[in-house]
Amino acid sequence: MDTKILLENGTNELEVLEFKLDGNSYGINVAKIREIITYQEVTPVPNAHPSIEGIFMPRDTMITAIDLKNCLQRGTSDAGGLFIVTNFNKLDIAFHVEQVVGIHRVSWKDIIKPNATISTTEEGVSTGIIKKNDKLIIILDFEKIVTDINPETGLKINEIDELGTRERNDVPILIAEDSVLLNKLIVDSLKKAGYTNLTRTENGEEAWNFICECKEHGDLDTHVQCVITDIEMPLMDGHRLTKLIKDDEETKDIPVVIFSSLVNEEMRRKGEALGTNAQLSKPEIGNLVREIDKLVLDR
Repeated sequence: MDTKILLENGTNELEVLEFKLDGNSYGINVAKIREIITYQEVTPVPNAHPSIEGIFMPRDTMITAIDLKNCLQRGTSDAGGLFIVTNFNKLDIAFHVEQVVGIHRVSWKDIIKPNATISTTEEGVSTGIIKKNDKLIIILDFEKIVTDINPETGLKINEIDELGTRERNDVPILIAEDSVLLNKLIVDSLKKAGYTNLTRTENGEEAWNFICECKEHGDLDTHVQCVITDIEMPLMDGHRLTKLIKDDEETKDIPVVIFSSLVNEEMRRKGEALGTNAQLSKPEIGNLVREIDKLVLDR
């Protein structure tokens, strides 16, 4: 299946691959997918997490295979089906699924954020829900699934300690991140690194509305001198937010840092075309601080 469908930059759209597990429909952002291959036997890894089926090496690249059905507490997958081979957070991981249905192009505005009746915001593995032809497709938080299996793949907070003692700094920074847990970790890390004037928003639309309010009140520089944004967010993604900022005469000089698990070669080109000032993969919290230092302290 061709997963390389081209999307224009900053249109606030994404491609979602729908797949089946135990008769239910789930989704993954096509931008995370390298390829989809027929299931093949894997080599079990001793003492591995129960959700890890093993490892295999197509084309000389070692890939970890994860039983997605087991992760979702729906039992254990049988041999057969497909592997969705992904790359995010600089990791190559194959997720074992039963069937692939197809690809849907949707707007981030059409993605429904799960509420507390489905799961708590910090523990849930769903980032959004799409309604398609009277069918609900649950978009899974693959980063959280992997981090739950191995916490070492998450934000490396200890990198902040390696920066040493730092002075307090009141440069105003705006953060757009829909994950409650990651939003808090980013804020805690920046505060530890000395940045104390932080505004948190949950998606690009909320961040852009905040910027517009500041423009209207004439105090933009007081509240926003740098923006940190994820890419994948409901209502408005980080690429659309970057485009709005860089296309506006009043905001185009505000540094924008994309901090996302999706920073691969293709996404980096998209970010550069939109005018982003820096792009980093999410585990690199120490490098995020270093980039912010360059953008706001050396201006």
